[in-house]
Amino acid sequence: MWDRAKAAWLATGRQAVITGVAASGLYGANWVDADTTIELISPRHARPQPGLVVRQESLASDEITTVAGLPVVVRARAAFDLARHLGRSEATARLDALMRNGVFSVEDVHVLAKRYPRVRGLRQVAGVLPLVDGGAASPRETRLRLLYIDAGLPRPATQVPVFDGWRVVRLLDLGWEGFRVGSEYDGDVHRTDRRAYVKDLRLRATVENLGWTVDHVIKEDRDAEIIERATRMLLSRGWKP
Repeated sequence: MWDRAKAAWLATGRQAVITGVAASGLYGANWVDADTTIELISPRHARPQPGLVVRQESLASDEITTVAGLPVVVRARAAFDLARHLGRSEATARLDALMRNGVFSVEDVHVLAKRYPRVRGLRQVAGVLPLVDGGAASPRETRLRLLYIDAGLPRPATQVPVFDGWRVVRLLDLGWEGFRVGSEYDGDVHRTDRRAYVKDLRLRATVENLGWTVDHVIKEDRDAEIIERATRMLLSRGWKP
C-alpha cells in the first residue's frame, strides 16, 4: 500500500496529505488491504482516478506529520475523518483498530470537531467516539459488541480476563465480568487448525469450571439468535433490564 500511497501523493504534485483508511494502515493498524482506496486532503482539485479519493478540506499544520517518509494526518485527524466518512459500524471498527495499534486521544478528536463546526459528518463523529474500544481484536468483534449495545444489553468489556486464583487462564473476546458471562467469536481457525481447536475446547471446560458461561458465536448465526442467547445468559445470572 505504501507504493500506491506515494504514487497518489506524487500525482498531486506533493501537495496532498494522506488520511482515512490508508493513513491508519500506514500507522500499522490491522485490516487494511493492500488495494484500499487512498484518501488525500489536497489544497487543490485533483482529477478523479480509480482507487483514489481527493478532498479539498481545511487542514491545520498541527494535524500533519510524516510516516514512512510520507505526509500523513496525525492519528486524531485520521480518526476524525474515518468517523465522518464511513458508516457507523465500519467507522467504529476502523477506530477500534487504530486505537488498538496505538492510542489516540478521543479528546483531541473532539477538539477537531470544535475546530471545524461546519464540516460534514459531525453528528456521526459524536455518535461513534463513545463506542471506540481498542480491545477489539477484529472487525467481527467490533460488530458483535455493537450488536449487543444496540439490543439494549449492558455494554460488554473487551479482552475480559478469566482468573484461576491469580493466574489468567483465558482472555474472552467480550464479557460482562460482574455476571461471569462471556462471548467469543469463533473464526475459521477452529475449522482449519485442529491443534488450536482442541486447545480451545480444553480451555472452554476450564472457564466453565471457574463459574463462567460463554456464548460461542459463528458467522452463520443470525443476529436475533445471538441477542437471544446473550440475553438469556445475563438474565440467568441476575441481570435486570
